[in-house]
Amino acid sequence: QVQLVESGGGLVQAGGSLRLSCAASGRIFSINAMGWYRQAPGKQRELVAATTSGGSTNYADSVKGRFTISRDNAKSTAYLQMDSLKPGDTAVYYCNADITYDTTYGRATANNLWGQGTQVTVSS
Repeated sequence: QVQLVESGGGLVQAGGSLRLSCAASGRIFSINAMGWYRQAPGKQRELVAATTSGGSTNYADSVKGRFTISRDNAKSTAYLQMDSLKPGDTAVYYCNADITYDTTYGRATANNLWGQGTQVTVSS
């Protein structure tokens, strides 16, 4: 009844930039935590950046100073601005969120909701 859809991935040269978007849809009441994760081939999925409903953020050490997470609550959308990209940033990027939404039977919460992922490839 609620879903996350990522967009904005693609192929970019090292040093370039990309901006990922994660749009939540459905009868959304509120979006609590939102985060971006990534998974490279043969590696475990890892947290890249996260933000709370209060606006606090945290980043993986590997992306600090290069990536910026933000959100537009009016649009139920989170963004990940990625600058100074490196080949090591190549991965499938996933959006994750905890969302409270309305149903016919009342209010419900979807925790740990995932999007389908978007591929980011950084060439050297």
